[in-house]
Amino acid sequence: MAGHIHPRNTQRGMLQNVNRFSWQILITVPLLVILSLTTFLYTSHIGGKLLLSVTQLFYKLSDPGSSIIPTSAPPPFPKTLPLVGSVLYTVQPGDSCDTILVSQMNMGAAGEVFSDANPETIQALNSTLGQDCNALQPGLVLSLSPQYPLIALGGLVLRIESTSSQQLVPTPLVDVLGQEQQGPDCSDGCKLLVRINPHTQVYLTVKTSLSIHVGSWVWAQAMLVRKAVSGFDNYPYADPKAILNGMVLPVCDFQVDNIHDDNATPCQNLMPNTIRADQGAWLLSVIGPSALDHWRYALPHLVAGTRVMIWLSQKNGGLVFQPENPVYRYDDASQLYVKVQGAS
Repeated sequence: MAGHIHPRNTQRGMLQNVNRFSWQILITVPLLVILSLTTFLYTSHIGGKLLLSVTQLFYKLSDPGSSIIPTSAPPPFPKTLPLVGSVLYTVQPGDSCDTILVSQMNMGAAGEVFSDANPETIQALNSTLGQDCNALQPGLVLSLSPQYPLIALGGLVLRIESTSSQQLVPTPLVDVLGQEQQGPDCSDGCKLLVRINPHTQVYLTVKTSLSIHVGSWVWAQAMLVRKAVSGFDNYPYADPKAILNGMVLPVCDFQVDNIHDDNATPCQNLMPNTIRADQGAWLLSVIGPSALDHWRYALPHLVAGTRVMIWLSQKNGGLVFQPENPVYRYDDASQLYVKVQGAS
């Protein structure tokens, strides 16, 4: 037995074992690496999802605002926009400019706004009416416009600026565990660039504690810019030739998505106006889900896209529409507002 030679102990046998072992390593190690990597990725994915789900659960449970119902998709933009216009009135025996404005336009403060003590105001009124108030005759036709008109609209927030510094206010839209960060502080005032039509944007100046983001849908009643008349700072009428696009409108009724700001500035506090003396205000808007329909006024039936001018009555410090209030629709052919049948 001493002369028996074991092949594995020879140089040749050792080489064969080494070669065989090397091939096993070359095959086994990659398989183990692939298996380990696959296992790691799978367990990491499952674990990450589980950890995120648990974290979101605790976040939602601890978040007092998590019970807020998500807002629905915003309505489509209207094809038409509110329009400044006038109504025609034929002078009757015994009429004066003041009595006409009171009876036809509910302007109780007409005698204060247009005063003989300030001739510039009377001159401006004559120009607006198209007739001389000191020479009225029965049968003359006057063009009557709404005083200090409001506008009702809805739109998409494109930009948020501070009204104090006019600097861009950061509006982070970072999604943290499924919850959007709070928006900028507008309690001291913000100017919102809002798209109300595919081709029209306006600026809304508002003070609100509500959270606003770029991409929020806002609803507003606001005061239209009035025509500038020299020597007549409280001139009451808007310029019918003014372009709505780019106009800056102070807001007196405001809502962000589905949350109404109950502490918004009352319309009667936007100066100048005669809302208290007139016991109401004229409102311009358009029939449709992205405009006047939002306020759910009980108006006579009108098709979507109809431009309207309605009278809102002052009640408990706010403005409301009542069934007896006048409603006018804009007539494209005559370019005038005409009274809607069935409305007072």
